[in-house]
Amino acid sequence: MGVTRALSSPTRPFVVKAAWALLVANTVIILTGGLVRLTGSGLGCPTWPRCTDASFTPHRELGIHGVIEFGNRMLTYALIVVAVVACVAIWRWSEAQLRDRRLVLLLTLGIPFQGVIGGITVLTDLNPWIVALHLILSLVLVAGSTVLLMRVMGTSVPAVPEGVRRLALAVLGVLWVVVYLGTVVTGSGPHAGDAKAPRNGIDPHVMSHVHAFSVYLVVALTLVLVWKARGTVAHGPAVALLVGELAQGLIGFVQYFTDLPIALVATHLVGAAVLVALGTRLALVTRGVPQDQPADAAQGVEA
Repeated sequence: MGVTRALSSPTRPFVVKAAWALLVANTVIILTGGLVRLTGSGLGCPTWPRCTDASFTPHRELGIHGVIEFGNRMLTYALIVVAVVACVAIWRWSEAQLRDRRLVLLLTLGIPFQGVIGGITVLTDLNPWIVALHLILSLVLVAGSTVLLMRVMGTSVPAVPEGVRRLALAVLGVLWVVVYLGTVVTGSGPHAGDAKAPRNGIDPHVMSHVHAFSVYLVVALTLVLVWKARGTVAHGPAVALLVGELAQGLIGFVQYFTDLPIALVATHLVGAAVLVALGTRLALVTRGVPQDQPADAAQGVEA
């Protein structure tokens, strides 16, 4: 009843909470999807949209893997509920701009679209390239949710020098390359989601070194950005991103030299979502006024 009442006349605090919930939910579904692969449950339900040819739910013969895969599918519906609440709240919010309404609608529609991609991964016996696409699209939803959250928070941000802004965009671009290469490494490694699932055929050790080089590059660029952003509003977000990158890199190295334990790989997966959110936040902050506010206030900040 409380949510229903809040949706009838949404306030900024409620809209912000809804946006936070959407961001967190999109991150959690990445973790649960990863656990499906890490536990070898990717084909726990051997077909899609049904779990088996005869049933939408798993039967006893499918064992724990069927339960895990089916549970992850059900979480998609929970994510849809969170997205619909956020969508209704923002569309009914009197302060929402058209771009906010369009963005939350795209995010909401993107979730069932992701479900279809997930189904295709099953129908293709966990083709590593489609699995990689599935993760990348999930991270796009995380980035979009971050943009939405920053817009509805409604806090003005002072402008930063053009050089800082361009460097922040470069960092974000390289960060996405790092994430993509990480999916390629995963596609060549042991955590396929099922013992019979195909791999992409790339040498995992070679690919790991290529991935590591991209990590070195993004960390180096972020270090330069931290230095150049001193005294600006972008400094704090840049430092936060750098700390996240170093932590993520440490986890990556440890998991590589300890034969990819499930707990570390799962943590590394969540770390990718956190880095995408932090990188997106940094890029938005450097734009000057990323959040929603009245036009006259925006002009005052830029003056």
